[in-house]
Amino acid sequence: MKSQKVQFVRECESIWISDIHLGHKESKAEELLSFLKTVKPKKLFLLGDIVDFWEFKSGMRWPHCHTKLFKHFLKMAKRGCEIFYIPGNHDATLRKFIGYRYRNIKIYKEYVYTSKSGEKFLLLHGDRFDNLVRLNRFYGWIGDISYDFLLWLNRSYNKIRNKFGYPYWSLSSYLKENVKQAKTALDSYAQAATQEAKRRDCTGVICGHIHHPDVREIDGIKYMNDGDWIENKTALIEDESGRIELVRFQHSLKPNTPIQPESFEPERKTA
Repeated sequence: MKSQKVQFVRECESIWISDIHLGHKESKAEELLSFLKTVKPKKLFLLGDIVDFWEFKSGMRWPHCHTKLFKHFLKMAKRGCEIFYIPGNHDATLRKFIGYRYRNIKIYKEYVYTSKSGEKFLLLHGDRFDNLVRLNRFYGWIGDISYDFLLWLNRSYNKIRNKFGYPYWSLSSYLKENVKQAKTALDSYAQAATQEAKRRDCTGVICGHIHHPDVREIDGIKYMNDGDWIENKTALIEDESGRIELVRFQHSLKPNTPIQPESFEPERKTA
């Protein structure tokens, strides 16, 4: 008799993911499906750009793994997982269905979440801050080199790295962190997000949109960006004690490997 492979499943309170961009040729839907099979959350928050309706204009690519991912979401909901969908700018057409519920899936404009440790987080996609911080400066700096070309170049380079056993490396993330204009835009975005959370009397904000996973504190407000499933394959996970960490999925590592030093212990409030 052949021995069955036992898959590790991590039980957790909540998971936040965004920017899957289903329909885009660079979407890592298959990897996300593998990731979701290793976790068992009570709540799943989809923070926008889950489906890339913009790709309809150039011919949407929809392989079978994208359909399988949707079926897995439905399976999670059927098994009791609450799914909260907050549309982004690439799936903004779904904003007309805000308030709609299907089984355990509900569509929200935004959401205020109370963690197990008692902290309040404002949840949103993040595109509302575009006019404030002009994130397109980064793509303007690239000039004639399109973002899609960067992704193609990045994919080709990482195939070579993978053959030699090196981990994934993001060219776009490198540029965002090392080009002054791009870094300024990212910082401005984080500032705008935390200011909105503070205005809403929240202790933190959880968002996506800019494809740049990040966890930090700004003026006493926690800024948490869950990244994306185009380049980074990252998510935020809250365990049953209320600890929230940013994790990256890599086939060469254990599926839910925390990104260091960005994992952090939420502050515990005492009376």
